[in-house]
Amino acid sequence: MLRKIKTDAVIKNISQLCARANFDLRKDVLLALKNAFGKERNQRSKRMLKAIIDNASIARKEKLAICQDTGLPVVFVELGQNVQIIGDLKQAINKGIDLGYKKASLRNSIIVDPLARGKSKFSPSVIHIDLVKGNKLKLTVLPKGFGCENKTQLKMFNPTAGIDAVKKFIVDAVKTAGPDACPPYVVGIGIGGTADFANLLAKKALLRQINKRNAQKRISILEKELLSKINKLNIGPMGLGGKTTALAVNIETYPTHIAGLPVAVNISCHALRSATKVL
Repeated sequence: MLRKIKTDAVIKNISQLCARANFDLRKDVLLALKNAFGKERNQRSKRMLKAIIDNASIARKEKLAICQDTGLPVVFVELGQNVQIIGDLKQAINKGIDLGYKKASLRNSIIVDPLARGKSKFSPSVIHIDLVKGNKLKLTVLPKGFGCENKTQLKMFNPTAGIDAVKKFIVDAVKTAGPDACPPYVVGIGIGGTADFANLLAKKALLRQINKRNAQKRISILEKELLSKINKLNIGPMGLGGKTTALAVNIETYPTHIAGLPVAVNISCHALRSATKVL
């Protein structure tokens, strides 16, 4: 049965998601930070983890941004095939971003012309729309800070490349990021598809709860192995050394061409922020 949703509802909910994502650190991320704090023996790193945890608590209570970089809002939409949007969906999303960022006093970090630069604004956001079964509309806002976005890497491997080469590329990508992108990290990895789709997979991987492993056993084992290798880099919280360079490694895969093997790494800082609403 066809269900109609007005763009007013989209604007309202996107606005609320902007504030929620920037004020309330995801529960799975906060829990992982607390677990890391409990395991850490490096006292400087332990103090830094406590500061990160305290910062998240203050942000939630005081309705303040977790980080001064409130990111470029990336909006993921799952649009049910039995949903009819009354109005312009993309326009409504960007209106919601504008409204949400202004009301929550979040930073306007978007420049319309990437080469000429110029005055910054609140939007447009980056929007990804997937058509799915059903009559619901799922909206997710991921404010992506650019300290970590700038550390994104893509490698188009030959199809003959072995798994060890793939592992080395991923670990080296984190090593190259070093302390610059505010660890401990959550490392999103996309394997397969095309170059652009591998990067999208890597970003989508950041949306998965970090305490949940990939459903494929082989990929789940790879996630755990890579996390172990990355944490042995001893970069640690904010580059101070210690046991936790990354909180999690999330991998998403997709079929690819016989002649290629795209692998993308999209790193998130410790303030991995996203919020979701289903209409």
